[in-house]
Amino acid sequence: VEFLYCDLASMKSIRQFVQRFRAKDCPLHVLVNNAGVMLVPEKKTEDGFEEHFGLNYLGHFLLTNLLLDALKQSGTHSHNARIITVSSATHYVGKLHLNDLQSRCSYSPHGAYAQSKLALVLFTYRLQHLLTANGSYVTANVVDPGVVNTDLYKHVCWVVKVVKWMTSWLLFKTPEEGASTSIYAAVSPEMEGAGGCYLYNEERTKSADVAYDEELQRRLWTESCKMVGIFDESSR
Repeated sequence: VEFLYCDLASMKSIRQFVQRFRAKDCPLHVLVNNAGVMLVPEKKTEDGFEEHFGLNYLGHFLLTNLLLDALKQSGTHSHNARIITVSSATHYVGKLHLNDLQSRCSYSPHGAYAQSKLALVLFTYRLQHLLTANGSYVTANVVDPGVVNTDLYKHVCWVVKVVKWMTSWLLFKTPEEGASTSIYAAVSPEMEGAGGCYLYNEERTKSADVAYDEELQRRLWTESCKMVGIFDESSR
């Protein structure tokens, strides 16, 4: 195991991380996008992005795009490289506000979090479409880990914290259980060559209807490229 520092809330840190990784000249077979914050008070990243959208979504969007060449070079016909992005069931109630992705007009921690998780699903489906169109031996899937007992809930109100403390042993998954579907997506032979899937409890399931809107996927992708400062390859 080797550790390389990367702050997903910093575009500069992400670019530095990718440079350090590339310098090692090693293959990349699996990328799991799993960083995140939830229900944080209104705050901006160092790049000026609303924190949920900037860290949960844009950080992973930039990281994945900068590592795509390494993933494409590592994947083969019989062993595709795999991208796994962790979303949440919260995406089902999320709304994507293309004219206000930074939640400047009306900030809601719940709304901002749900939007970031919906954006991850839209991103995954668009990414798989582009990978397939390019004939790349890389698959992209999105995972719902379920309700997991982690520190992600530190910003919820005290009532929820009390309920969580009383019921976590019964209703919440352990971190190990929460990771199981991500691991399944990363290494299971059953997922070889399968992309564009939404997975829950190690099974393919249906995501929110809006996530299948290809025009919305395309518009979000194009806008995301502008926000993080990379060329939109899909525009060619």
